[in-house]
Amino acid sequence: MKMRIIRIALLVLALALAIFFVFGPGIAERSMNQIEGTGLPEVTEEALALHATLTIVDLHSDTLMWKRNPLERADRGHVDLPRLIDGNVTLQVFSSVTKSPAGLNFDENSADARDNMTLMAIGQLQPYPTWGSLLERSRWHASRLELAANEAPDALRTIRSPADVDALLAARNVTGRPIGGMFSVEGLHNLEGRAENLQRLYDDGMRMAGITHFFDNELAGSMHGEEKGGLTDFGREMVREMEELGIIVDIAHCSHQCVSEVLAMARRPVVSSHGGVQATCPVNRNLTDDEIRGVAATGGVIGVGYFDGAVCDTSPASIVAAMQHIVDLVGVEHVALGSDYDGSVAVGFDTANVVHVTQALMDAGFSEEDIRAIMGLNALRVLRTGIAPMGHAN
Repeated sequence: MKMRIIRIALLVLALALAIFFVFGPGIAERSMNQIEGTGLPEVTEEALALHATLTIVDLHSDTLMWKRNPLERADRGHVDLPRLIDGNVTLQVFSSVTKSPAGLNFDENSADARDNMTLMAIGQLQPYPTWGSLLERSRWHASRLELAANEAPDALRTIRSPADVDALLAARNVTGRPIGGMFSVEGLHNLEGRAENLQRLYDDGMRMAGITHFFDNELAGSMHGEEKGGLTDFGREMVREMEELGIIVDIAHCSHQCVSEVLAMARRPVVSSHGGVQATCPVNRNLTDDEIRGVAATGGVIGVGYFDGAVCDTSPASIVAAMQHIVDLVGVEHVALGSDYDGSVAVGFDTANVVHVTQALMDAGFSEEDIRAIMGLNALRVLRTGIAPMGHAN
């Protein structure tokens, strides 16, 4: 009788684990990556026609961390290849998230808090090395992008050099395909304190990197960390090396002190890949006017997000209001898209329906030339220049 009870208990446990591993990741993503889709203005035929001719670049999505095939249309989340095609996206920057502290918030997080990404690595049955290594998590994310591109070379192509950008545009001019995918990381804590790991990630395809994420790390203070300090000596070393290699420096999530110090030492264009501006949405992660001017002085761009923390709601009009402020302050050439799709955020529309931004820009009176710049040409200029090794930019 006792053995029978044990066998039943083990069977129930096995069934529970099977349900968790099979259905858990999807349930988790549905709860975190939502599409509100309410109150969106009607899209006109004029907007659809213009949108179909645009070169569209999105500087930030976190799609690679979720357990689904990016080549297949999903019934959850915000980005996959079919929806990128529907949205006429030319190039998507795919970021690697490697650590997320329990109790995550915008105000203060400890780097020592329990890490939710460890639970995700185990729950998704990711390769065993990713369970305990932040570096290996990013390397696995990079391999997922590379594998997807190898499986569908006519539809998705990884971008590592200016020549890759040129080839992408040439191919799209002929066939309308493929879509470019560039690999980024969200916080260089994945270096695990070792300078040589920057080269390893570069070799894996990393061409943009945020200095911090939601907590202070070995390189700098985060806007959401405990100390919120500036760059460390290691951080300065890594910023210099990134510029030399051709890895674009991303200040999203950096503390104000970190942002100030990065901008002061920058020799190449700097980006804020996903966020907003204090003037239209006074959330701590968003840029002050002085920081906007600083990014512009480097020749960089600010990717405006589509989520509440960036623009204080999810409406296309609020996205464009942030863009308008940047234009008024430093010029249209410094505005870009930075959705933060699949980043555990609610948005008003997915990438298949990014035409809503085009419509909102038209409604706000932007010219066709300015819309083309904002929707992708500004970002493309910075990406193409920034991924060339130092001394080889053209």
